[in-house]
Amino acid sequence: MKVEINGAAHDLADEATVADALAAIEAPGKGIAVAVDGQVVRRADWASTRLAANAAVEVLTAVQGG
Repeated sequence: MKVEINGAAHDLADEATVADALAAIEAPGKGIAVAVDGQVVRRADWASTRLAANAAVEVLTAVQGG
């Protein structure tokens, strides 16, 4: 199925999870937050949260600064 990850189209398996989407883009394991269709997904739920076709996944990276 197709999903959008940070604005780019990706093909994932039909039963893909948030964790699968993160693996597809080689996201770092720490310092990130994920939202699916505008809803934040807790890290503890990444492996169990299934994505729907055409889902919009946003991966945000924490940045230090001042």
